[in-house]
Amino acid sequence: MQHYVYTIGREFGSGGKDIGVSLAKRLGVKCYDKELLAEAAKESGFCAEIFENHDEKPTSSFLYSLVMDTYSFGGYSSAPFLDMPLNHKVFLAQFDTIKKIAEKESCVIVGRCADYALENNPKGIHVFIQADLEYRVKRISQKRDLAPNKARDLIQKTDKQRASYYNYYTSKKWGHAKSYDLTLNSGKIGVEGCVDLILAYQERMQRG
Repeated sequence: MQHYVYTIGREFGSGGKDIGVSLAKRLGVKCYDKELLAEAAKESGFCAEIFENHDEKPTSSFLYSLVMDTYSFGGYSSAPFLDMPLNHKVFLAQFDTIKKIAEKESCVIVGRCADYALENNPKGIHVFIQADLEYRVKRISQKRDLAPNKARDLIQKTDKQRASYYNYYTSKKWGHAKSYDLTLNSGKIGVEGCVDLILAYQERMQRG
């Protein structure tokens, strides 16, 4: 198998994590979700709780190009990095960890702007999983034992948070088809149907 990295963006309640896990299992590779936070913590020297508290949370201001320019000159011990606000450090540490993981192994990475971090990787396949709201409400209601109205509120809040984070840190739009190679509706074709299509896309891409 050639070295491929699959990134999965997802609406809350669409089953994106389940699709990532199933895809990784079929391929015999690792799926990174929360595991990515532990890797980033280990690489950067920050405690894991810091990454969990800032995980996919939007920030109010971030001069992205300026920060990336300064960051590129020194890494974690450089003065520009040390002087950054904590949420900036967390994002850049995750960004760096995603790139390092993708360099060394085939894998599946869920969320965390991984498609943006790997947009110049020729072996990156970037997928967004979405589903109708009612399907997601039903799924979250059952999974978390919530009343439908509570599930709906949680979905809307989480989607807004993820979109704000993604749109702020990247040059793309969360959930827009142009930001990804594939956009799939899990409510229509199910978890395994999504995995089938992702693998079919990869096989076609490999054939050229």
